[in-house]
Amino acid sequence: MSKSWFLVSTLLLLSSAAMADEFAGQASVIDGDTLEIHRTRIRLWGVDSPESGQLCRDDDSSQYRCGAQAANDLDTFIDHRPVSCVPLNLDPYGRTVATCSVGGTDLGEWLVRNGLALDWPQYSKGRYNAVQRAAEHAGRGIWKGSYVEPWLYRACIRAGGEPSACSDDANAHP
Repeated sequence: MSKSWFLVSTLLLLSSAAMADEFAGQASVIDGDTLEIHRTRIRLWGVDSPESGQLCRDDDSSQYRCGAQAANDLDTFIDHRPVSCVPLNLDPYGRTVATCSVGGTDLGEWLVRNGLALDWPQYSKGRYNAVQRAAEHAGRGIWKGSYVEPWLYRACIRAGGEPSACSDDANAHP
């Protein structure tokens, strides 16, 4: 048996395990849009939350750690209850992309509704657009001040930007 055949077989087995039917369990919050259940990393489908070290500005223009707030608020909402996920695919980092819920509440929708994540239309095709507009109108979460879209923040960091410069008002959504 060749090494390449073994590697391909192993990857297919791991992929099929990560893409199994719906699964549930105790979740650990990794960041605002990533969970771990039974050692499987799960990226919430259709939403993008600020990165853990990302800063946003509050309604009084003071900076706060909006990425850390998203993760903490998500952890508080889950509150050790079982999380159910329906896998959809794998992302380029090998994480399972899934819709997940707690007590019948879609976690992606909950994050967007509370201004802790943005609808990511590139993937969601606008599924969370209406709740995002409601969060914006109500000034919830990141909508109470200014922020940089998480995908733009990551691009700035990848281009060699410093976290504070990538979070600054020059790049911010008002």
